[in-house]
Amino acid sequence: MKKAMHSLSIFVFALFSCVSIFAQTPYSGPLFDAHLHYNEEAWNGKVGPHNVPDVVGRLSRSGVKAFVGNSRPNAGTIALAASAEVKSAGIKVVPFIRLYRNRADYTGWFADESIYKMVLSEYAKGTASGAYKGIGEFHLYDSANANGEVAKKLMRFAQDNQLAVLAHVDDTAIDLLMAHAPQARLVWAHTGIGGASAERVRSLLTKYPKLMGELSYRPGLTCDGGQLCPEWRSLALDFPDRFLIGSDTWVNQRWAYYEELMMGYRTWLGGLPTDVASNIGWKNGARVFGLN
Repeated sequence: MKKAMHSLSIFVFALFSCVSIFAQTPYSGPLFDAHLHYNEEAWNGKVGPHNVPDVVGRLSRSGVKAFVGNSRPNAGTIALAASAEVKSAGIKVVPFIRLYRNRADYTGWFADESIYKMVLSEYAKGTASGAYKGIGEFHLYDSANANGEVAKKLMRFAQDNQLAVLAHVDDTAIDLLMAHAPQARLVWAHTGIGGASAERVRSLLTKYPKLMGELSYRPGLTCDGGQLCPEWRSLALDFPDRFLIGSDTWVNQRWAYYEELMMGYRTWLGGLPTDVASNIGWKNGARVFGLN
């Protein structure tokens, strides 16, 4: 009888331990969205499906207190930076210069001198919310194009002006881009959307102390109950000051589900130690971009 009761006690303890894993209290602190696009199809000259008040409402309901704005074209970010609604909601804009005037620029920007001139022009003008803080997001569908002349010049420009770089690239391109500007602050969009292993991510974070990993669309990030998979939880605990979250509102559907996306982050942040959750959810972005 005692043996049976002992076995039952072990079973009950194990059961409640498992339940606790999947019933974490979601993170309730402020969020920093490090990958937000306000592209022309979202606002379309203020008459699109997601005008500024709509965007402010979605961010406010999600507890997002600051975001990296990078848009195609840059007019979207400029509009948010100048918005009285954004300011009155207490939301801070961290403006980035996007390299894309239109969709055609996605595939050849790295060798297009007019893109470099556009970046210089935008940087000189700044925004209503202050100076630009970074460039990107840009894409490299072939990592070898990280050696394009304009790619090299933009990495050096970012390094010289202490601008962050938001790059949608594979792990090979990380090495190539950093070779051009070893002191640049590179934010790895999606931290390897092609599926770079956690071990490879760990190696790159160790090699490049200023490399940050943004986690939208990252394959294999979460497991049961929406919590971080073991290898990613280990990375978060070992590098608590190196990860950021983001919405990547590259299409309007992402805007439609913005609150759900942010709730997904809150779910797995709630499964981390409080200080780690606060770092990844808010403090890392606030620190890197000098927010109060």
